[in-house]
Amino acid sequence: MQNPIYTISTIAKILQADVKLANEQTIIQYLIVDSRSVLVPENSLFFALSSHRNGHEFIGDAYHKQIRNFVITEEKYIALYPDCNFILVEDSLNALQKLATEHQQRFNLQKIAITGSNGKTMVKEWLYQLLAADFNIIRSPKSYNSQIGVPLSVWQINADHTLGIFEAGISAAGEMDTLAEVIQPQIGILTNIGEAHAEGFASKDEKLVEKLKLFKESELFIYSPDYVYGQDLSALPGQKKFTWSSTQGADLRIIAIAPVDGNCHLQAIYQNQEIDCLLPFKDKASIENGIICWATLLALGYSAAEAGLRLGRLSQVSMRLELKNGINQCSIIDDSYSADISSLAIALDFLNQQNQHPKKTVILSELFETGKDDQVLYTEIADLLAQKKVSRLIGIGAHLAQYAALFKCETLFFEDTDAFISDFANLQFSHETILVKGARRFEFGRISKMLTQKIHDTVLEIDLNAMVSNLQFYRSKIKPGIKIMAMVKAFSYGSGSFEIANLLQFHKVDYLAVAYADEGIALRKAGITLPIMVMSPEESAFEALIKHHLEPEIYSLEILNSFLKALPEGTSNYPVHLKIDSGMHRLGFDDAEIANLSSVLKNNHQINVQSVFSHLVASAEAEHDGFTRHQIDTFKVAAEKLIDGLGYKPLLHIANTSGISRWPDSQMDMVRLGIGLYGFDAGLNHNQGLQTVIVLKTTITQVKTVGVGESVGYSRKGVMPNGGKIATVKIGYADGYGRAFGNGTGKMLVNGQLVPTIGSICMDMTMLDVTGLEVSAGDEAIVFNKEHTIMQLAEDINTIPYEILTNISQRVKRIYFYE
Repeated sequence: MQNPIYTISTIAKILQADVKLANEQTIIQYLIVDSRSVLVPENSLFFALSSHRNGHEFIGDAYHKQIRNFVITEEKYIALYPDCNFILVEDSLNALQKLATEHQQRFNLQKIAITGSNGKTMVKEWLYQLLAADFNIIRSPKSYNSQIGVPLSVWQINADHTLGIFEAGISAAGEMDTLAEVIQPQIGILTNIGEAHAEGFASKDEKLVEKLKLFKESELFIYSPDYVYGQDLSALPGQKKFTWSSTQGADLRIIAIAPVDGNCHLQAIYQNQEIDCLLPFKDKASIENGIICWATLLALGYSAAEAGLRLGRLSQVSMRLELKNGINQCSIIDDSYSADISSLAIALDFLNQQNQHPKKTVILSELFETGKDDQVLYTEIADLLAQKKVSRLIGIGAHLAQYAALFKCETLFFEDTDAFISDFANLQFSHETILVKGARRFEFGRISKMLTQKIHDTVLEIDLNAMVSNLQFYRSKIKPGIKIMAMVKAFSYGSGSFEIANLLQFHKVDYLAVAYADEGIALRKAGITLPIMVMSPEESAFEALIKHHLEPEIYSLEILNSFLKALPEGTSNYPVHLKIDSGMHRLGFDDAEIANLSSVLKNNHQINVQSVFSHLVASAEAEHDGFTRHQIDTFKVAAEKLIDGLGYKPLLHIANTSGISRWPDSQMDMVRLGIGLYGFDAGLNHNQGLQTVIVLKTTITQVKTVGVGESVGYSRKGVMPNGGKIATVKIGYADGYGRAFGNGTGKMLVNGQLVPTIGSICMDMTMLDVTGLEVSAGDEAIVFNKEHTIMQLAEDINTIPYEILTNISQRVKRIYFYE
């Protein structure tokens, strides 16, 4: 099946609208509703929607960002922009929905729709994890479940997708009919019916009836009878139905829920047999969401055994949060754009992932429109803070202060955000993790800005959800029971230290690996408890390495003997890892040394060999597949000799990132996942299946007009024969943007357009040729992202992505996004 090609004239016909077209053959690929979010302006269609603001007010902004295609309801704008394509409709939101509906009808893929009061995004993301191995899935980005978000999600369907998973949320009666038409799901999932978003409905019954409209044409409906109270069961949607419950008879009848070492063991009756599964979560919401996913897998025909296996490998999912370095050695979690009980719970879970500081502070605003009585609401919040071991609550809002007695931790209350800011100098914030969580009306962005470290405007953004997605991608490729060692050496490839390690620890990788002992020590001091292998242990660091329970790589008899001497008297079974040289010829024991090594280890009880491993040289390159096979065979032979000598079997591992994707028979007992976590795998075609994790961006400091023939930069390397306009941005070789990118070799995205560098790269600044573009000081310049990739930058200067990433200076501010 081919992807449809939409010209602006084709879209006008679909919408049956009046038009004024400057170029009727313009191809449209992107639908946008926010003038600030423009990727490819020439192929973007801007819908001027009216919600909190009239979207027509932003047509000028969109025009200045090179957008020339608009769907409008106010005819007067046509005359103002004669070089643009305009589609004139009665209702621009309805037009967006109608276009998305037409688009999805052109594809023959199965679609799952999810609605309910809570848990939609979590269930959607978990189903993605559970089904990604079997389907090419398109799913709602983030929590795009609204009248706008759903059509924008559906528009992303293409011919490669075999399954769509979309969530749908409504806030008032009459909204769901439209979303049902846009999605047209064959499978429907009702998560629950609770108090969330209750203000738009006369009753729970009305809300339930409205939500069920999503599934009116569905072939399969998955639900709990607990949530369809008062309904005529024979009138429920779905040609087939699958039920789950822990309180009454159902297709999946939960009979026991028991915590087990931080996990949750579920037992149920299914098809008259007892089945069970182990969920890697223990909180109430995750358990219910996990049961819904369990029911869905069974309803889709997966065996109980396969469903249980997959559920046990689920990873936690969260909403959008920003983790940033703060003042006085603090870590700041910025969730200053929304506040409700569900997202608060998610944010607190993320707070608990951060182990770098023992003290945890929450700055929280009043919560509105939850549908709950205030006494009940704030009692629940107080219990939640206690459960998450929050050290201090700073409450903002006079109403919240009335419930101060409910909170058992240290508390401080302010009437409003201005009062907090006025007293900021008298507050003590030091060596703690601070969650800033507030409703939009409280403008908590002002608080977050005060708490955040003041660093120049070049920022490396790390999408932690994308990293988790990549982790799950590789988990789907390894066999059950195989462990994962995640490489976090070199400051996690330039992306961070404890921030990345905390995430990987939370998502249950088995090992971390660093290059040097001081990297491992920093992680230990930040609260990382996972086993950590040190790949280049220095004799001078052995004492500190042992003190912090780090595990050295042993690659020679000399280093082995030195380490044995460094071990304190009486030490037994200290974990070490043996490196075999199978062809890399960098570090490791050669085949001729195995006999001597076995002799030293045979009766030695000071150490315990945790793993034996080697390193593939060219696992991504088909031309060297013969050598890769030779390495694998060589390693297996050497490992067997060592095992014979040891008398026990350590973990064996040789597969790196590309080894996982291209050499499944090299997985052995453990795999080492490195650059693949960050979205790069030379063994995959165009990194297919991986998400972009890292974006480097900076800002324009000044824009200048340069005359004909004038030069730009040091040594007059840059010349503008025809004159033009240059923009100076806040990044240079001291930030890691090397001199090799100078004189047009490098390019950056400015307002969606790729523009070249001009002149030599300076220590702290770079000049760009922005001739012909509307730019001004403060505008953003993207050094690399998912459109202008690190791969391209690496090719431009004849290097590899590793070097680009690891060269990014520590003075560049890191911001971690968590959705």
